[in-house]
Amino acid sequence: MDLFEKCATPPLALQMKDAGFDAFYRVLQSACDTEVVVDGRRLIMLGSNNYLGLAVDPRVKNAAAEALSTWGAGTAGSRCLNGTTDLHSDLEKRIARFYRRDAALYYTSGYMANLGTISALAQRGDFVVVDKRAHASIVDGAKLSYAEVKRFRHNDAGDLDRILESCGDSGGKLVAVDGVYSMDGDIAPLPRIVEVCRKRGARLLVDDAHALGVLGRTGRGTAEHFGVEDQVDLIVGTTSKALPGLGGFVVAEQQVIEYLRYGATNRPFIFATAAPAHVVASVRAGLELIDREPALRNRLWTLTRRMLHALQGMGFDTGASRTPIIPITVGTLERTFEMWRKLSEEGIFVNMVLPPAVPNSGCLIRMTLTASHTDEQIDRVLDALERVGAELGIIPGRSEPPKIREVG
Repeated sequence: MDLFEKCATPPLALQMKDAGFDAFYRVLQSACDTEVVVDGRRLIMLGSNNYLGLAVDPRVKNAAAEALSTWGAGTAGSRCLNGTTDLHSDLEKRIARFYRRDAALYYTSGYMANLGTISALAQRGDFVVVDKRAHASIVDGAKLSYAEVKRFRHNDAGDLDRILESCGDSGGKLVAVDGVYSMDGDIAPLPRIVEVCRKRGARLLVDDAHALGVLGRTGRGTAEHFGVEDQVDLIVGTTSKALPGLGGFVVAEQQVIEYLRYGATNRPFIFATAAPAHVVASVRAGLELIDREPALRNRLWTLTRRMLHALQGMGFDTGASRTPIIPITVGTLERTFEMWRKLSEEGIFVNMVLPPAVPNSGCLIRMTLTASHTDEQIDRVLDALERVGAELGIIPGRSEPPKIREVG
């Protein structure tokens, strides 16, 4: 069999593109703000992870421009050789201080942070136990580790307990979960998971990519939200969502971070070129704003509560979401693509979640909010969703059709 033979069967997304539903790899012709330009049209952006609007904040952009002028466009080397600048070291100290932890390690992406941390800490003879809906980077890090990988039912602490008991005492145990799950917007039940981990002698890693800056009184994420920060061993985060830029990090006790920094098993860190200084400066500026301006987070939650309440009142199924990630269960693949197309025509940019990420009959429209969205934009989004949802039979129709308002 020729290696390329499989390429003759186009993937599902490509088949749908050929059928006229070009929903992926859409080309933006503007910055990723609350409205974007696609194919010359302005659309309200509900498809990004720019939760606090910092990706386009002038203060962040100014910090990046200054660093670019001072340090140049690239680092031209890995962190362990010539790629660590004053900015990298300072950012790690600030991240550790923000989380009230001993130390932090900054990677070139959130994906690499999970890949490197998990594969370096768990080794042959150990166990990595992950939630069945854990992010791909957690799953891949577990596979790369050569540890035995087990999976437990989503957010089911009882099933986690059963699986950890089956591991016995012959090796180390690492449990890895998302704090907020990126497709459904639900939150891991950390207090129950922590209890099981302590009972079974397992270490706990929480990937807080979608919780940093969003959950918790000061934005420190899921562990702060539940008041269990001192019982979570490792927190992994990204610097490309609420924090503006690119990269990822892990925070933990000093000896763990030093092992990750200097250990040869952390290949995704050791063998990756360091992030350029202007990206690091963007992240650092964003972290300062998260720490200094809680009004951004308060605004995000005001919009989130409004949106969830309105959609549920219309009859949409938003699942277990309690966060600014808001899914709408549509059903079949065909109806989901049709809803995506109609919303695009209405001037709304949303994303789809398709098999195998969900069952064939459980396809989703996924939306995310940002603190920068205006009330008027949310009005237009809700009008469009109610109109399209009723037209497709996803929710009951309303007696008087609303006036259609053009976007932009």
